[in-house]
Amino acid sequence: MRILIAEDDEVLSDGLCRSMRQSGYAVDCVKDGLAANIILCGDQPFDLVILDVGMPKVDGFSVLRNLREKNRRVPVIILTARDAEEDRVKGLDLGADDYMIKPFSLPELEARVRALIRRGQCGVNPVFTCGTLNFDSVARRAMINGEPLELTTRELSVLEALMSRIGWVFSKDQLIERLYSYSEEASGNAIEVYIHRLRKKIEPAGVTIRTIRGLGYIIDKATDSNS
Repeated sequence: MRILIAEDDEVLSDGLCRSMRQSGYAVDCVKDGLAANIILCGDQPFDLVILDVGMPKVDGFSVLRNLREKNRRVPVIILTARDAEEDRVKGLDLGADDYMIKPFSLPELEARVRALIRRGQCGVNPVFTCGTLNFDSVARRAMINGEPLELTTRELSVLEALMSRIGWVFSKDQLIERLYSYSEEASGNAIEVYIHRLRKKIEPAGVTIRTIRGLGYIIDKATDSNS
């Protein structure tokens, strides 16, 4: 899943980006409201936005208003140093899904992010299954026969992508888009490494990741003909 963090405080922004990436999300960070407007109006979809109200160039309220006027329903958590009730009401009336007042607890923010993602998946089973392999997209964990599967953050993200569309082919470019932010360098070779490691780890589940030459990768139950 991909998150946009719009926060002009460099220390706070770096901390939030680091925390979200450690949780396995692809994260893009911007420092002002103008940049937030531009990236949110682009083709790259986001699963959640963490939006500071008091940003330079364009304030967070204006960014939120513009987002909702374009009928973009991505969940938004607003961050504000303003504890006045009218500011909180204004943010919610403009379409924010949640808000936090600075200073705030990072674990609480992480929990609210998970809650919004879970809410967005209402009516959709957040657990993907293939063979005896299960992937919980909210808890972000994989299990084989009920036993936890040890995976790195990047391996988790690759597996999540493949299992979210079982039977679909994902190209290297699509996987790179899911794993990396715009500012991070990425290559197809890195994807090949993650796929190689995942194949070994999920083999006990009777599941394999097949290479479709010239197209990409697909996950399905292993058969004698799989390669």
